[in-house]
Amino acid sequence: MPPTIFPTGVTIYDPDKTENCYVLFDGRDGRSYLIDMNGNEVNTWPYTGFPSEMIDPAFTGGKKGHIICQKEPEIFSNETLLVVDWEGNIVWEWGEKAPGGKARQNHDQAPLSNGNMLILAKRETCLPEVPDGPVNDQVIYEVNRDGNILWTWISSEHIEELGFTGERKGLLFSERMRPRSSIFVINDMQPLGPNRWYERGDGRFHPDNIMIDSREGCFIAIIEKETGAIVWQLGPDYPAAYDHSAKSFSGTCPRPVDAISGQHDAHMIPQGLPGEGNIMVFDNQGAAGIPPIYLNMFPGSRVLEIDPIGKEILWQYDASCSGRPFWTFYSSFISSARRLPNGNTLICEGMNGRIFQVTPEGDIVWEYVNPHFGMWADHDVESGGNLSNWVFRAQPIPYGWVPDGTPRSHEPVIPPDISTFRTGSC
Repeated sequence: MPPTIFPTGVTIYDPDKTENCYVLFDGRDGRSYLIDMNGNEVNTWPYTGFPSEMIDPAFTGGKKGHIICQKEPEIFSNETLLVVDWEGNIVWEWGEKAPGGKARQNHDQAPLSNGNMLILAKRETCLPEVPDGPVNDQVIYEVNRDGNILWTWISSEHIEELGFTGERKGLLFSERMRPRSSIFVINDMQPLGPNRWYERGDGRFHPDNIMIDSREGCFIAIIEKETGAIVWQLGPDYPAAYDHSAKSFSGTCPRPVDAISGQHDAHMIPQGLPGEGNIMVFDNQGAAGIPPIYLNMFPGSRVLEIDPIGKEILWQYDASCSGRPFWTFYSSFISSARRLPNGNTLICEGMNGRIFQVTPEGDIVWEYVNPHFGMWADHDVESGGNLSNWVFRAQPIPYGWVPDGTPRSHEPVIPPDISTFRTGSC
């Protein structure tokens, strides 16, 4: 756990080595925040999200600063999904036209270039394997501007296709293993977008196809949009255990993918960015797996860049890359990682509310600790109501995505030597 008292706001900032941008994140206090590199809040919205996400102005007819969020902060089963403008005015909402009159959106959504929205949601499903009543299922909808559902994908229809057969399928439906009273929870969903693999003729990577991942299921998969079939997958079986001897950044990549556990934010790096076409994922190394994956004695999270063809790790970040013990970078749940135009990576260490940028070599050149605390969600624990600054996901926002004249600051922040820095009289 972090110390009881710790600094918040920007703690490190090297303007010459940082990819300068804004950062959008969801707050536990019911708000969404857009900050500049010095941590100044250049805009806030009176809504949070799971996650909050700014829409590329190319998808909104050039209108800047629109974000997706939730009407009420019921993050795991949101009733109404919103799009609000820079001033916080609601310009679109979806819930009443959803099945049962509630969106039940959770964990993700994705705006599309045609103006439609992909929405990851819950639904109740009755299955013969669970005779004691319906269970929560995960569904993806494509919804148009009028709120009509144009396309649906239901996870329970693909259980065996996703690798859950035999003993593993039995565990999936056992009361002891059933995650969060669901079949399995999908925590990420993104269309692939244009990419080099499809341009080279590999139809599995059609730009409309959708990447998903499941924390409990420990898999990443691609759904073929046209048919709903699974056309590419990584996990839940991995070729090797996670070997801490391979944690050092230098000299260990490329190498075959080893055991990923409890991952979040799997997505294809967009065209135009370093590593385009590769898969980036925040490997939490948190408790997960059906059956559970064996975890190391000293937990530490990783960010991985993976070649989807050879299924090799091409780049890895963990705390040892920054010259620190690997357990000092760890989030057992939530979190994200996004590649930036200069080759840096923006990482959200979610459970500690820490957002930071690292260079390809692992140097931390910008760091921010969320100063906004709110009530901890009652997430299968009995400690609901405790204060936390956790952040589900952080999104880098190019300067051109917000209204002209939005302020920004680039003053260096040099951290003290923590081995000698003291407060008070000690």
